[in-house]
Amino acid sequence: MKLCVIGDERHLDEAKKLGIDCKSMDDLKKLNKDKKLVKKLAKKYDAFLASDTVIKTIPRVLGPGLNKAGKFPTVLSHSENMQVKAEEVKGTIKFQMKKVLCLAVAVGHVNMEKEELVGNINMSVNFLVSLLKKNWQNVRSLYIKTTMGPSVRIY
Repeated sequence: MKLCVIGDERHLDEAKKLGIDCKSMDDLKKLNKDKKLVKKLAKKYDAFLASDTVIKTIPRVLGPGLNKAGKFPTVLSHSENMQVKAEEVKGTIKFQMKKVLCLAVAVGHVNMEKEELVGNINMSVNFLVSLLKKNWQNVRSLYIKTTMGPSVRIY
């Protein structure tokens, strides 16, 4: 998962030490609200972290491109540890409902233990159901599927 830090000098130095890609506000100003370049930036990275000092100016500099792509940056304050925040963002999943009533979410990977996978599945399903208006009454079916394998109905 590729992560990019948009920040002030202090965060940029810290990101370089940790080997995380980073961009300054000057780099973003060079994009000049060009929709194609902003879209290219959004495609290049899976998630963004931004300093609390610059996060308010990002929409003004880039336009709505990052927001439309669903990759608006997560706030990173100076008191937080960047390494911990980066791991937290990598371990977070987003439920994004479009016009389609079907939803697919990654809940684990090959190297995980059975118990960890079961825990992740339970947690994500329960969280998703808690977001729905009528809870379980709005769920018709749930399937679990490996990358290349067949799907198995669990509800």
